[in-house]
Amino acid sequence: MDRFFTVEVLSQSANPQQLIYAAMHQDYAEGFVWAERDRFPDEDKAGDLVVRNLLSGNRGHYGPLEHPQIVLNCGFFPHSTMQQIRTHRVGISFDVQSFRYTGSRITDVVEGKRDIEEVFYLRPLGAYTDRQGKRYEYTEEIRQQDVEWCLAACKRYQERIHQGFSEEHARGIIPFDVRQHWVMSANVRSLMHLLDLRWKLDAQLEAQQLCELIWNSFEKWTPAIAQWYESNRAKKARLAP
Repeated sequence: MDRFFTVEVLSQSANPQQLIYAAMHQDYAEGFVWAERDRFPDEDKAGDLVVRNLLSGNRGHYGPLEHPQIVLNCGFFPHSTMQQIRTHRVGISFDVQSFRYTGSRITDVVEGKRDIEEVFYLRPLGAYTDRQGKRYEYTEEIRQQDVEWCLAACKRYQERIHQGFSEEHARGIIPFDVRQHWVMSANVRSLMHLLDLRWKLDAQLEAQQLCELIWNSFEKWTPAIAQWYESNRAKKARLAP
């Protein structure tokens, strides 16, 4: 896992499994479920009921899972990962750092105030294969050449800023995998769909690592649902309906 990759929870619905239970219960209850709120099962029991009545046996009634929301701050991921994740907008909203208004982190590299790898992402050393299965090696020598390329781009960026260029103009010359931060909100259903797509074993390496960090928050937030997901869907590329 890259040392800078970070996912933090900004906010999340309280008692999400109980909330899903309430929505599920209203589907078939005669009465107004709000009036029954004092008799709702506790969070753990509600999670068990949701798994048993909605998820087990692939019953396919996922609507109640859309009510609880979680808001995550994802940090220091490469631009390419943000592009992959932002593709999945059904039930998920994003606000992404654009480099249109500021690029001080890039000039900080030139001035020695930041580690260049805090600002740009380069993959770890090792053996890789391309999409056609061709093998290649990412060596220390080649990686160092890429580090030097990033530094040269930072210097050119700083030069353009000093020449009076706007940040949105100057950003066009920086390496593609500049690290970006974003805020994303999702419901339980859309979060599972994202994990289905980007936690599978043939997904982009960095997207898988993002999902690992998202999973840590998901597991703490909805433990019963997460346990079911891990046993039945995790990394199996079964798309959530």
